[in-house]
Amino acid sequence: SAMDRWQRREMSNLDYLLHLNTLAGRSYHDLNQYPVLPWVLGPRAYESETLDLGNPGLFRDLGKPLGAAGDPGRLHAAVDRYQTMDLSHLGEGASAGGIPPFHWGTHYSSTGSVLHYLLRLEPFTRHAVALQEGRFDLPDRLFHSVQDTARSAFSVLSDVKELTPEFYGTCPAFLVNGNGYDLGTRQDGAAVGDVALPPWARGSPAAFLEGHRRALESEEVSRNLHGWVDLVFGHKQIGPAAEAAHNVFYYLTYPALISLDRIADESEREALRDQAALFGQTPGLLFRAPHPPRRPLLPLLRPLAWPSAKPLLQVPLGSAA
Repeated sequence: SAMDRWQRREMSNLDYLLHLNTLAGRSYHDLNQYPVLPWVLGPRAYESETLDLGNPGLFRDLGKPLGAAGDPGRLHAAVDRYQTMDLSHLGEGASAGGIPPFHWGTHYSSTGSVLHYLLRLEPFTRHAVALQEGRFDLPDRLFHSVQDTARSAFSVLSDVKELTPEFYGTCPAFLVNGNGYDLGTRQDGAAVGDVALPPWARGSPAAFLEGHRRALESEEVSRNLHGWVDLVFGHKQIGPAAEAAHNVFYYLTYPALISLDRIADESEREALRDQAALFGQTPGLLFRAPHPPRRPLLPLLRPLAWPSAKPLLQVPLGSAA
């Protein structure tokens, strides 16, 4: 199976994650269920002059959902909200207002987040404009800097969006305003054009993608990637394990909790369907037990001392062969 091949290191981390996305119903043809990949580096990595993949402190904790992996204050706020909404101990149902309690009110992957990242690349540009009723979003809300985006993703309560496969690919077009769109000027006076890259990329989108891909395939990520799989595709996706992991999202992101067939009114069904599309969709559940880790990288075995090589034919210097 693909899992066995990945464990044996016969399949790359990227290929395995894309395979899981496909099995879980994610598709490049569905913006609301677009393939989702994790942030594997923490915000410090995007501020550094060099990308030291041997420094564990630069990596994100893949055993926690993005909201819990960053600023501790954000997690505390999410837990407080969850506990405030959960009135089951009072015998008043699942939660206040009939809405099941949640840690995160936005999802890690939605139509909005995909279009946010891929704004500069067609056909996503025209979809983004249509979503904003015929114009680009406000300049201060556009994707303009990898560093600022990472800082927000690891600190802001309402921003827990993960990444798309393009961040680990080989085509940098989504980082470059190649079509010269007028994306406006931010409040700080900076014009929005190409995406600002981390210092270690030296202004090169190709170098950024290469470094990002090396981070995804690094030994640090290989040792811990199964934890993220548990959260997104596995047993920590829903139920008590998700609650314990602080991994519960707004109920409309779970297809199993949306009962459209029970709504007789067609307009109400359509409104609920539109709301679900806005919030994003949790992938299909693939694993009901903890995902096994990748097998450790075996050291290269060699003799303690190599025998000295002796040429079969020795020719004195200056002589004819």
